[in-house]
Amino acid sequence: MQQFLIIAAAHFLALISPGPDFFLVARTSLAAGWRVASGACLGIALANGVFIVAAFTGVSVLQPGSWPFITLQLVGCLYLLYLGVLFIRHAGSSVLQTPGEAAPGARASWLQAAGMGFLSGILNPKNALFYVSLASMLGAQSSAGWKAFYGLWMFAVVLGWDLLVALAIGNGRLLGGFQRALPLLERLSGLVLITLAAAMLVMLLAS
Repeated sequence: MQQFLIIAAAHFLALISPGPDFFLVARTSLAAGWRVASGACLGIALANGVFIVAAFTGVSVLQPGSWPFITLQLVGCLYLLYLGVLFIRHAGSSVLQTPGEAAPGARASWLQAAGMGFLSGILNPKNALFYVSLASMLGAQSSAGWKAFYGLWMFAVVLGWDLLVALAIGNGRLLGGFQRALPLLERLSGLVLITLAAAMLVMLLAS
């Protein structure tokens, strides 16, 4: 249970910090409405699902204590550390702006938005490395059932969060409140990820 809470918290805190996927959902929602933006949300979640399956399958073939497994853990740990520093360094620099009204002919269809969302997620190498780092925390001894549970949980959280953003982003009051809370959220996310990376490094050095 403790391992689940740690991994779920790290995943969610990284998820809520705005990146390319977030701004794609925001722009689509503001320009074409949340229903069309839900297509982008599903596309992003499916891209994350591809990385989740690839990461968990890759880790499952590694033996505990082997150099490939240790290297994987080390790379994942360093990436979490890099991500945490990046969050803190750029906290408050993201500005959420309301884009102008899109021309009627420029509005994307649901399928187009889904395709854009999938491309946004699948072409971001940080997504792949992030899921590998989370998968390495589970270890090769975790059962296939538990890995399937983690994968479904992460997929559902990504989809749920993006849908929530799509629904809320058109509300000017909520958008302003999120902008004000964004620096604190980014700093908190950075601190948690750095702490997690440091704990992993200590465990690797002690083993």
